[in-house]
Amino acid sequence: MSTTGETDSAADALAYVKERGMGALATKMGIEMVEFTVDRAVATMPVEGNTQPADLLHGGAYVVLGESLGSMAANLWAGQGRLAVGIEINATHTRSATSGIVTAVCTPIHLGRTLTTHEIVVTDDRGRRCSTIRITNLIKDAR
Repeated sequence: MSTTGETDSAADALAYVKERGMGALATKMGIEMVEFTVDRAVATMPVEGNTQPADLLHGGAYVVLGESLGSMAANLWAGQGRLAVGIEINATHTRSATSGIVTAVCTPIHLGRTLTTHEIVVTDDRGRRCSTIRITNLIKDAR
């Protein structure tokens, strides 16, 4: 269980992201952060407005959701004065969402001084895995 300080930090981190936003693309796609800590970040995205011509959630939308979440988590780990930037991403789509909201859960695989790797699992409204994304970020000093 978290200590009071860690809970306050998690609340502060989530409040900061909600105030700052996740960027113009994430806003256009309706991505919303709902939980944000170093150990676990969760965001949602509507299917509507993010589909391909066959009315399936676009594969690129899964990747944007995964990269947005993974990069934000890496930057939280990096800390003040440091910047995490994506250097590699891959995704395997195993199911198609056609309506509702998808939920992405991001967990760290590796948290290093200069590299982080996160896995993002995206599920549909019924809890079925739709996509698995892995992102590696490079951490460097911010300019």
